[in-house]
This record gives sequence, structure tokens and C-alpha cells, in this order.
Amino acid sequence: MAVHWKVAVVEDDRSLARAVTAGLRQEGYRVRHAASASEGLAMVQEWNPDLVLIDLMLPDNDGPELFARFRTETGAALVGMSARSGLSDIVAGLRLGADDYVVKPFAFEELEARVGAMLRRVRAGGSDRIELGDLVVDVDAGVATRGDRRLDLTATEYRILTMLARNAGKVLSQMQIADGIWPVEGAPDSNAIEVHVARLRRKLEAEGESRLLHTLRGMGYMLKVGGSR
Repeated sequence: MAVHWKVAVVEDDRSLARAVTAGLRQEGYRVRHAASASEGLAMVQEWNPDLVLIDLMLPDNDGPELFARFRTETGAALVGMSARSGLSDIVAGLRLGADDYVVKPFAFEELEARVGAMLRRVRAGGSDRIELGDLVVDVDAGVATRGDRRLDLTATEYRILTMLARNAGKVLSQMQIADGIWPVEGAPDSNAIEVHVARLRRKLEAEGESRLLHTLRGMGYMLKVGGSR
């Protein structure tokens, strides 16, 4: 049972919200619901959930920009729920802070599998500390630092960094990353993965810092010390 996980559902469709809320509670999650963006932001600030499910067509604020608003208030994993299945909408959401996307209509089993897999990977247990040069990934605490600087990462960026750090010096293809980060059917395509990696690189390599995240064209990505910017 997932009794320790807190999931916020921000959805104005009352029927869908009741179904999702009831289903997640049945699986052992602690769940709260808000019917608007403003209510959802207030709830996130007060309750500090582990994951937020956000409908992208809320009455008081809609579109991928919602992710940017929520990202400023929480480090929780953000999962969008939307009938918009176009790649441009999905990529825009990922650029603005989303960790995953579920296209309506969806089966509850798919949603719960995504939620469970994401939360397990965000908070992987074990006293696990990975060091690579001045980069430290404390898996137990869910924190990554470079030198004296704490990295402000989304849940998905943190999982990608952890996966690359565990395989430092080894090239991981986009397919390997997708299989490791999204282990259920419906993982994002290569464009979406590129967005996550590009955003991670900007946060990982501040001005004046050496290159850690390397792209090998046609092969994938590798984390290693050394190399030009």
C-alpha cells in the first residue's frame, strides 16, 4: 500500500476528479482535490504533496503555462492530464516543468501505474550517495548538488540525472532512458526526452563550470568528468 504518498488532484471535472480520487485512495494514497488553479496552488503551498495531477483546461487558467506556475511553488512531481494530444502541447508542458503527461481519456490503471512508478523512482530508498567530480547525488535524500550549489531539479530531471550518474562513463540511449524512467507503456518520444535532458544540462552546468553531461550524436547521453563546453 502507498499510504505515505500524498497526491494532489487539480481537476474541475467533478466526475473525473471523484473517480481518480477514489481510485487512488483505494490504492492507499492520501489524496486531496482542488477544482481550480488558484485552489490547487493554495493546496500545494499548504499541504506539500509528493505528486500533483493537473488538468490543463481549468476554468481560471489553462494551457501548459500552468506547469510553470506550479513549479514555482513545489518540487513535487507534476503530471498533466489533458485531451490535447498534440506534440507541441506536450513539449511545451515539459519545457515549463511537467514530469509526465497523460492524455484523456485514460484508463485508471494506466494513471495509477504512472503515478506509482514515478513516486517510487523519485524517492528510491537505500543509503545511496553517488559522487562524480564536484557533483553529488544523494539518492536517499533526493538531493543533487554541484559544489556548493544545490540543483533545483524537477522530479523527472532528478531521475534522469540519477540514472546517468549510476551509469557514469557509459552511453545511455534515449530508449534506455525512456525504459528506465517511464517503465509503463506510453513513454514520451525522443523530442520530449531531448527537452528534459537539455533542461537538466542547463541546470547542471552553470556559467564557468565544466561539462558533465555529454551528448553523443546518434547514440545517446553520458555523464562523465572532463570535456569541453
